[in-house]
Amino acid sequence: MEATMIEPQADVETVRDRILIADDQPDVLNALRLLLKGQGYETETVASPSELLRAMDERDFDLLLMDLNYARDTTSGHEGLDLLNQLKQKDDAPPIVVMTGWATVGLAVAAMQYGVADFVEKPWTNARLLEILGKQITLGRERRAARRRAAQDVADARAIQQRLLPKRIPQLPGYEIAGAWQPAQSVGGDYYDVLAFDEATLGLCIADVSGKGMPAALLMSNLQAAVQGLASPSLSPNALCERLNSLVYHNTGSDRFITFFYAQLDGRAGELQYANAGHNAPILVRRDGSHQRFEAGGSVLGVFPDQDFSAGTAALAPGDRVVLFTDGVTEVSNAEGDEFGEGRLLRLLVENRTLGAESLQERILDEVGEFSRGNWHDDATLLVLSVREDSA
Repeated sequence: MEATMIEPQADVETVRDRILIADDQPDVLNALRLLLKGQGYETETVASPSELLRAMDERDFDLLLMDLNYARDTTSGHEGLDLLNQLKQKDDAPPIVVMTGWATVGLAVAAMQYGVADFVEKPWTNARLLEILGKQITLGRERRAARRRAAQDVADARAIQQRLLPKRIPQLPGYEIAGAWQPAQSVGGDYYDVLAFDEATLGLCIADVSGKGMPAALLMSNLQAAVQGLASPSLSPNALCERLNSLVYHNTGSDRFITFFYAQLDGRAGELQYANAGHNAPILVRRDGSHQRFEAGGSVLGVFPDQDFSAGTAALAPGDRVVLFTDGVTEVSNAEGDEFGEGRLLRLLVENRTLGAESLQERILDEVGEFSRGNWHDDATLLVLSVREDSA
């Protein structure tokens, strides 16, 4: 087969840097447009704050060169500062260089506090202006590339985390188990799993890896591999925690740790054996509204090389509900800065203790989401176990 040769295209259009110029003086706009066009820049001009904001919403620019004084307020620069305050709220605003004929040190400092990259006083020197613009466009391009890399890291970490969560949750006769993961904008290190050992025994675990982003996602993947490789009906929950602690300690840095909770459910005996490694203590709510916390265990995984863990046991009865959760559920805040808290979570569980696992899980996330207006600062993860009323 003959190779196909692709001829290079002779007329490839060079992408030019685009600058938005904002000034209410036509002669200034014309002078800047001619100067920058001669240097190979693509320019767009606007004469008012409203036109500037509309242009920023409609198109992308590599730099904004703007005056601080407009027709309504020609001396103080306050109108320009108000405009900078609005631009500061934009997630991906380009570098901003400001110009004013009434420059003072105080005004320059105030502009810098709004995120302005540099400052030019009118009348400008062409060479100095071009030097500033070239420098800031280069820095802006580097920042955008860094943001894209960070966004890709978040996407990669999110994909890792999504793949590690169970696609289907095993069930036992007489029980219902439901899990949920509410991701935040940044990637946390939440993890949960349900392991099917035999027709009457399950392993349930939930964990929260310290930190965020790719490092947390990778450490979480290592934890999942270790749990699935070590967990078995013959290994007690406290012994599993001791082995995991040793692995995490010897394979991670000193600034990393994991909170972890693991339990074995004996479906026939109606018994839950568990160990808690520094995790938010799961809550058992009885049919009569009383409750119990699962606190027995030890410290977080990965801080000390050798650590002993104690074991706890709970007898389950028809109508009981067990809720495992991460701190993304209880530490979410409302607009006033108040946390949802474990007290609210407990009251919610008691009030809705007759719901099945799936319905209770949905009710918790709905309540927490409404409390925070959907502003999830951290991943929120739930694992809910309900004992059916007819399982006696």
